[in-house]
Amino acid sequence: MKTAFLYAGQGSQKAGMGKDLYERYASFREAFDAAELSFDLKKVCFEDPEGRINETEYTQPCMTAFAVGVNNVFKELGIGKPDFAAGLSLGEYSALSLSGVFDPKTAVETVAYRGKVMAECAEGVDCGMTAILSLPVEKIEECCKKAGEKGVVQICNLNCPGQTVIGGEKAAVEAAAALCTEAGAVRCIPLKVSGPFHTSIMAEAGEKLKEYFKGITFGKMEIPVIFNYLGSEMGEGDSIPELLRLQVQRSVRMEDSLKYLFDKGTDTFVEIGPGKVLSGFVRKTAKALDITDYKIFNVETAEDMEALAAALKG
Repeated sequence: MKTAFLYAGQGSQKAGMGKDLYERYASFREAFDAAELSFDLKKVCFEDPEGRINETEYTQPCMTAFAVGVNNVFKELGIGKPDFAAGLSLGEYSALSLSGVFDPKTAVETVAYRGKVMAECAEGVDCGMTAILSLPVEKIEECCKKAGEKGVVQICNLNCPGQTVIGGEKAAVEAAAALCTEAGAVRCIPLKVSGPFHTSIMAEAGEKLKEYFKGITFGKMEIPVIFNYLGSEMGEGDSIPELLRLQVQRSVRMEDSLKYLFDKGTDTFVEIGPGKVLSGFVRKTAKALDITDYKIFNVETAEDMEALAAALKG
């Protein structure tokens, strides 16, 4: 059996997430209590009285605190380390924390900075994002190129077979979506977003992260991480800071990442975070590869954690 831990990304957040874990596990509390941020992390994550959890600069540290808190509980309960780790966008930082690259405090504070500079890049941009269903990536790229005269529009997420997301400036995204429909897309679904993430518009955020990383100590990777930018493990010529700089402004290759994991013999997947978005991607990827022998677990609540501990130890 080979196991991969998968960390959810922005869009899965919800008020109240992690509250029961915080109340039950001291190790989970440590992840929230150690981070030094400009706002009350617990209040936004557990109560969200002002409706901030869906704003990028709050979403990202909240999601990361949840995930690294879960990592702490894994250790507390004696759940062994997986063979691989991966995350969707900001989830990659939680995967790196599990692997030993970031301690929990550094992971939360770094992602808080990431969320801040991404939000700043999005200011003043009339942005859009649309999921394109059942159209080959090559045709989507052609449509984006044709619509480029109206502004920036690029593929930002390659989620799973049949599901590709484009993003950028709203007028260009709408034009590209219309062209995708003409080209044979089954559906084009506009998504609610707060920024043109994983497009060239985020280049400045990438440069700011590059500078920020100079003040951080990167630990040794103890578990292989599958990187968004590569869709695979890093090679000899790659560096983590550079991959993270590129990640914020380039496509997230989740489909390639999952195919890589299946190719390496992974048969057990654990999704960490609210919802089951990544689990859906795993199922669709497995179906495309004609793979049926695999398991998926989800960790969102204290009850889920106990069920996972029992299953893996068993």
